[in-house]
Amino acid sequence: MKHPVAADLLRYLRLATPLALLLTAACATTNAPPPSGPKVTDLEIQGTHQVSEGAIKDRILTTATPFWGFWPFGGPSYFDANAWQADLRRIERYYQAQGFYQAKVTHAEVKPAGDDKVAIDISVQEGEPTRISEIQVTGLDTLPEDVREEHRKYVLDGLPLHEGDVFKEESWEEAKARVQERLRELAYAEAEVDGEVRVDVDTRQAVVELRTRPGIRYRFGNTFVATDANPQVPPRRIIEQVTGALKKGDWYSETALANAQARVFRMGVFGAVKVNRGAPDRESGTVPVVVDVREAPFRSVRLGGGLGVDAARQEVRAVGEWTHRNFGGGLRRFTVRGRLGYAFIPNVLNFNKDGPVFDVTAEYEQPRFLFRDLRAQNSLSVEKGLEQAYDFWGGRLQTGVIWQPHPDFSIFPSYNLQVYRLSGRVSADSRVPPIVLGCGEGQAQCNVALSFLELAFTWDRRDDVIEPRDGYYISFSVQKGGGTPLMGDFNYVRLLPDLRVYRSFGEDKRFILAAKVRAGTLNPAGGSQSSIVTRFFSGGGTFMRGFNGQRLSPLAALQRTADVDGDGNPDVVQDEEWDTVPVGGNSLFETSVEMRYQFTESLMVAAFYDTGLVGIEDFSHANRPKLFGPQHYHAVGMGLRYLTVVGPIRLDIARRLNIGEGLPVSTPGYIYPEAGGCFGIGSRWRPTGPTTPSGAFAGAPDGLCALHLSIGEAF
Repeated sequence: MKHPVAADLLRYLRLATPLALLLTAACATTNAPPPSGPKVTDLEIQGTHQVSEGAIKDRILTTATPFWGFWPFGGPSYFDANAWQADLRRIERYYQAQGFYQAKVTHAEVKPAGDDKVAIDISVQEGEPTRISEIQVTGLDTLPEDVREEHRKYVLDGLPLHEGDVFKEESWEEAKARVQERLRELAYAEAEVDGEVRVDVDTRQAVVELRTRPGIRYRFGNTFVATDANPQVPPRRIIEQVTGALKKGDWYSETALANAQARVFRMGVFGAVKVNRGAPDRESGTVPVVVDVREAPFRSVRLGGGLGVDAARQEVRAVGEWTHRNFGGGLRRFTVRGRLGYAFIPNVLNFNKDGPVFDVTAEYEQPRFLFRDLRAQNSLSVEKGLEQAYDFWGGRLQTGVIWQPHPDFSIFPSYNLQVYRLSGRVSADSRVPPIVLGCGEGQAQCNVALSFLELAFTWDRRDDVIEPRDGYYISFSVQKGGGTPLMGDFNYVRLLPDLRVYRSFGEDKRFILAAKVRAGTLNPAGGSQSSIVTRFFSGGGTFMRGFNGQRLSPLAALQRTADVDGDGNPDVVQDEEWDTVPVGGNSLFETSVEMRYQFTESLMVAAFYDTGLVGIEDFSHANRPKLFGPQHYHAVGMGLRYLTVVGPIRLDIARRLNIGEGLPVSTPGYIYPEAGGCFGIGSRWRPTGPTTPSGAFAGAPDGLCALHLSIGEAF
């Protein structure tokens, strides 16, 4: 039974977390002495119609102090006369770069605005823009006759310059760079592009001349390797990886060079890799490939620690990893990684259970297994864990091969054997029914053996794995467990596709739009029982953020007990709300759309909309859950990220929308709360409350708000 003082303390602790984070950030700011000039309270630019006022302000040094005086990540803005005079010239120069050669600053006034404060008013006269009247392209007539039209079309297609457009210097520079890049991609390794623009200020017309010098077309020649003295990695192994992206006699391509560099770096034993072209040989029409590598230490040790904070689970842990990248020669990799921690469920102030958790994994990888792009991977793990519904001892064995024909694409077929000792005991006096765990009737504990084949595909085109801004990620895994000849305790098929897309906007890519769709179905053979270790859960900092960790799930209820009559035996407390534990489901569907904006070098804000569903039955069942039905939940939220070299430290606060009904609870007679509230405030429960999900608020019994503190983007 929860102690009332502990419950109140926990409620205040949850509310204080966001405030404490902001105060910590405020204390971390530097205390530099303020400049001698007055504070700039306001900066207004009048007359901007065809060029954004915000774009102009982004390109000058003088700025106005934000209206919020408590902002902890920056101080006031001060006026500097020298910088201001330079800013006036910058404004006119920026207009010229946008095609407004007649633009000028007609009025600039710095007005007193109180004690040691000024306000600045600027007026600009934009004039008419200069437009492109003609585009002349020279030099492409020297392309080989048999491919001239094809290559000309490829080189000039979709350039950011068109007759009639306003001439912008940025578009002009981009056009030159793009033409040169495309020519070199077509094997013109020495291609150069320049030109000139003739602007008539009176007629406001610009004649653009783009001059190209393609040169001859080259093929790849020999590959040369520059490495350390007495290298441990034979050069032939490096050349072998290079030939996976380019071969002697292929047409020259800078994309092929980049792919070759990625392949060599992926070998995992080099601290630096650079793949460049050598000096072209015009007589033979070939370009040599030069690979410059520096070997990294073949043995490494990494140690660290962490803290997991969630309303449903809190854990402190230490992690470590030892790796040998040339174990027994042949670039075989042997890795031992481990995690040791102590977990409290649900929290350190009021826990149903607590105890040590750990896992140790040994992994052995054999590169070039049978052929170049195939490597064998084997791993063995031992672990002890605590979950909300159960605790366990377990061991996992995995053996398979990874085929990676492209740096971004891999296929991983494997055989897996997993053995668990499951216990549903969550306190000294109550436990989850064994059938919920996948155990037999009447068993307080059971052993579960999963034997399955898995085939996983991954296509990763993200520009950055830790902090993606552009690209996409696609993965799909299929598991077939049990049956002949795999045996095992469960016969099932499990599917899990995952799609993520990223797109950045703006010159400096500060605005990012990210979206994710993930779905899964677990189909037990013949309508049999599934094991809890294979089921789907959602909720937490990286999934549906409207719920705490694993709390988006079908639930089992546990009556609270206490020694009411003093006889030393626990009694069921009838007038208190029951505890609930997640037991997982056979179907999953999640979506997320997130808008991120980076407004300083280290800080980013985000707004997101998450949805999630975890159903009891799989999607092939007659009683399968309905997408956007009463068990499909929705949440909106805001987030703050502090960018670090290991990934963003992320704080997300989500509010679940009251759309749908309560979570399914398998225990008969369970009474739902009447109101969920946020972080314990506004929640209500009465012994006469609703007993069916349809009479409860969306996502009951969990509160409508969730807070997540973690490292790394949500997806």
